[in-house]
Amino acid sequence: MASNIKDQQDILSKLNIHELNPMQEEAISVIETTTNTVLLSPTGSGKTLAFLLPIIDLLKPDCTDVQVLILVPSRELAIQIEQVARDMGSGFKVNAVYGGRPMSKDKIEIKHVPAILIGTPGRIADHFENERFSLASIKTLVLDEFDKSLEVGFEQEMKRIISQLPALNKRILTSATQGVKIPGFVRLDKPTIINYLNEEKHSKLIIKTVISPTSNKLPALLNLLLHLGNQQGIVFCNLKDSIDLVSRYLEKNKISHTCFSGGMEQKDRERSLIKFRNGTSQILIATDLASRGIDIPEMNFIIHYELPYALEEFTHRNGRTARVNSKGTAYILKWEGEDLPAFIGKPKIENISKKAPVKPQFWETLFISGGRKDKISKGDIAGLFFKEGGLTKDQLGTIELKQDCAFVAVPLSIAGSLVDKLNNSRLKKKKVRVSIL
Repeated sequence: MASNIKDQQDILSKLNIHELNPMQEEAISVIETTTNTVLLSPTGSGKTLAFLLPIIDLLKPDCTDVQVLILVPSRELAIQIEQVARDMGSGFKVNAVYGGRPMSKDKIEIKHVPAILIGTPGRIADHFENERFSLASIKTLVLDEFDKSLEVGFEQEMKRIISQLPALNKRILTSATQGVKIPGFVRLDKPTIINYLNEEKHSKLIIKTVISPTSNKLPALLNLLLHLGNQQGIVFCNLKDSIDLVSRYLEKNKISHTCFSGGMEQKDRERSLIKFRNGTSQILIATDLASRGIDIPEMNFIIHYELPYALEEFTHRNGRTARVNSKGTAYILKWEGEDLPAFIGKPKIENISKKAPVKPQFWETLFISGGRKDKISKGDIAGLFFKEGGLTKDQLGTIELKQDCAFVAVPLSIAGSLVDKLNNSRLKKKKVRVSIL
């Protein structure tokens, strides 16, 4: 194998992972030796790495066509898998394509054909129909969170895509949901099923109820957030209008937050997650779109500001906390006259009279108008902020590097002066704009 293809240990070191969990170990050995695999495992248990590691091992360095196709139900999941695959530094080209961004951007990126192509079914179907690359070498198909793709209406596109793959000899389906019927068009003959969903019984999740004295739950929400102090968490709503209402209230009460819903532009959704990941925002106010398939850290808590409609949504929302080996709490916010659905049961009522000290927002996010395609690295950005910006190591927060831009967390107190110092600086050969996001 070519020397630039790293072995598994190299990849894990690069991702700062010391060892694989039992699910990942089993999935890797099964996927390597089996034609069809169904991987059932809770949200946040590491399914992406579990299928990427064996897939990369199967890639042929001398093949110039797409070899692996990964279909996903959402843009966020496509971006997340692309990022993990790139961070693995395998030497193989990886690209994600999805609705909500210009087709011209896709065309530029896939002109030099990737070995691994990730995408939402609608956008992949479009590329197939317009014959933008050869399908002859696609031997591996991954349907990640396949139940969600079926649920959001991608069945026809998926059927069309799979029917056009003549060389397919390996299928991997993943889900965090039990008992979903796999449609016949997937042609999943005698799959090996790896099921870790029963592990959820050992979850360290605590569920508590918080009572609001009136049907206006906003004051009770604020009291709960003040009680929890400076921890990061997600407030789940059912509707975009509810998100707007909660956002205005938290803004008025100086709680740093960002919003995340299907009604937002893709770029705005991505930026919300960036600010949440790097600590600029303490709270993410979101619809069920954020319950799975997005790249955010382990949460200490989530809050059901509005009650979920069904057990599945309740489970996936709760899956954002108490993941793998960590503890976490799901708070159900209900007003006195509201009945909880039977699937929630009767969780213990939490008294929230005590308030934890809330520190003011510390981080701010700066935008830089240059990225990977300009040959800019995270090291280049760190160097600019240390040398020209005069920052110490403690003052430089998370750096997120994208294809055409980058985002850097810096202390809020000096964000304005850093923009003045660094705007129109040179990074590699490019003059970049630096501004507050």
